[in-house]
Amino acid sequence: MKMKKILVASLLLLGTFNVKANAPDEGMWLPMLINKNYEEMKKIGFKLTASDVYNVNQSSLKDAIVSMGFCTGEMISADGLMLTNHHCGYGSIQFNSTVEHDYLTDGFVAKTRAEELQAPEIVASFLVRMEDVTPQILAATTGLGDAEKDAKQKEIIKSLTTEATKGTHYQAIVRDVFGGNQYLLFVYERFTDVRLAFAPPSSVGKFGGDTDNWMWPRHTGDFSVFRVYMGKDGKPAAFSKDNVPYKPKRYLNISMKGIAEGDYAMIMGYPGRTNRYAFATEMDNSVERTNPAIIKLLGKRLEVMKADMDKSDYTRIKLAATYASTANSWKYYIGQNEGLVKLDVIAGKKTVENDFNKFANSTDALKSKYSSTLSNINTSYEELKKYSLRSSYYGLAGTASVTVKLADLIKPITEELKKTPVNTEALNKAIEKVKAGLKDTYKDYVPATDEKVMAALLSIYYNDIPKADQPAILEEIVKKHKGANAEESFKKYCAAAFKKSFLTSKEKMEAFLAAPSLKKIEADPIVQYATKMAEYRTTFMPALMKVQASITKDKKDYVAGLLEMNPGKLMYPDANSTMRITYGKVSGYVAKDAVVYNYYTTSRGMLEKYVPKNEEFDIPEKLVSMLKNKDFGQYANEKGELVISFLTDNDITGGNSGSPVINANGELIGTAYDGNWEAMTGDLVFDKNFKRTIVCDIRYLLFIMDKYAGAGNLVSELTLVK
Repeated sequence: MKMKKILVASLLLLGTFNVKANAPDEGMWLPMLINKNYEEMKKIGFKLTASDVYNVNQSSLKDAIVSMGFCTGEMISADGLMLTNHHCGYGSIQFNSTVEHDYLTDGFVAKTRAEELQAPEIVASFLVRMEDVTPQILAATTGLGDAEKDAKQKEIIKSLTTEATKGTHYQAIVRDVFGGNQYLLFVYERFTDVRLAFAPPSSVGKFGGDTDNWMWPRHTGDFSVFRVYMGKDGKPAAFSKDNVPYKPKRYLNISMKGIAEGDYAMIMGYPGRTNRYAFATEMDNSVERTNPAIIKLLGKRLEVMKADMDKSDYTRIKLAATYASTANSWKYYIGQNEGLVKLDVIAGKKTVENDFNKFANSTDALKSKYSSTLSNINTSYEELKKYSLRSSYYGLAGTASVTVKLADLIKPITEELKKTPVNTEALNKAIEKVKAGLKDTYKDYVPATDEKVMAALLSIYYNDIPKADQPAILEEIVKKHKGANAEESFKKYCAAAFKKSFLTSKEKMEAFLAAPSLKKIEADPIVQYATKMAEYRTTFMPALMKVQASITKDKKDYVAGLLEMNPGKLMYPDANSTMRITYGKVSGYVAKDAVVYNYYTTSRGMLEKYVPKNEEFDIPEKLVSMLKNKDFGQYANEKGELVISFLTDNDITGGNSGSPVINANGELIGTAYDGNWEAMTGDLVFDKNFKRTIVCDIRYLLFIMDKYAGAGNLVSELTLVK
């Protein structure tokens, strides 16, 4: 009887989540429930069925969508070709680049499958099915205390995932949504043999660089192409020359018909994280404390890295992916802070919270559940402010050095060496585990640059944070390594520490692993530093975690209250790296008074931005000639223009990079690669006037592959619909 009651409650909850009341451009919808949105999708132009989008019994569009873990890809051929963004493939392009074969600068084309290059960091995961498992988890945990509930929840989740994959090679995870008010199980098929087939030169794939990042108008050819491989038995397999191209259950046909303003546009992908149920006090803390800290510290890291990258091609290639990722985050937080103030987002959140409080106090029954929720939240955030900067500077300055992070690698070895007697078998296992990962560990590591980064960040840490709130080791360093100022002291310290440490090169680490000893570990200055920083962490982290746990618990009640407060309104869950669908239209926008943006850009704009030999706005001579002569072939639009990018009003976030943009017939019209500057608060609140998705037009992508780079062998695999 208990299980039956819980099941009914869960079904009612699902019903509440899926009655539509939002604008069609807003929302990241769960695919298994897309039937609830179907009538509105049809109303704005969608021509397929809900079953064509998500179906577990036959192929559907969901089978063409790939989770890469950090980005999204889509299958575009019967022989396993996968399209994604250039910036999503950037790490793999870098992995295969050398000074002699600089694929980052020059691009890469595999003329045959034998020429395709390994991309070990990419895993291609396909969603097999998803299932609501809220009843099972509630049945197992209702009535338990917090500690018991956590333990029981882990136990039931392990049981559910084991049962879901029994007798298969699949993998499964359970994710909570709506602040822990609902639980969903996702089953995946994961392929690890993925190979690079095509990359444009960075002058195309990163055209506009950091200046144009998050901006419109945009002229970036942000795409790359990989091929997924499987074993001859059709199942996932480790890299082998005997593997064969993956045969997807569904791949996307490509529309050559182009786009017009108002056309239906749908995106399917794996958005990473949103926080649409954030609190006003939470945002205030971000604006006043954490965001400025992030901007300052990441900005200094970029400044130091860039200086070294400009001096050496070796360093430039080694640090390219790290730099690009850091720069993207840095500019994101600048835009978010500006947007929070400019759009008065905090005031909007306060309005929602005021409405919630009125609802929460409207009846005795509601008072017992929700009347103290927001006051508890506000109290917790006041407490959190004590630790915000301590935590931010600890993570972004105190322990941000790659070398300091390397000290974590040898912790298992240290623990084994401390035992009396030493368990030789366990020690050897710990050593072998570190050895196995050394190639990847040092792949993007430049110790000379990391030394400068660490010195610069520690100097800021020392100067910005009150002595009572910073680790004691910073003062110790300044006193011991006397310089003209704190900056000089940290430079001296880091120079000495990096010179002596065995962590600063693969060769020195290998020598240590050949004869490890506790004496060597304890004498290493970077290990000593990391140990003292870990000790400092214990002075604030337990209190911080306690506050965060309290916020999490109250937020669950808050979201539950919002759902109860809005019966019949769809309250879509925050993104959490699971497949979502967003639908809307191709659409320009008004950025500000008298600034109206068209919905697409062309090669004309690219030539207008072109600056020879400029790092961000140079274009290869061959491409300049083709653009000037309008040598576009079949890839021009009806006006004879080469469309490069276009805008939609779809609701996406990080993780959606590389997602397919699909027309009303289920055909590919482009790949999503960015959001726009005016809507940098999009992870916190959706603003339909400003929020836009920037898309690389599929015809420009094909033009670069076919006419510019001569990758006709790859284009011939695609199904083009005219």
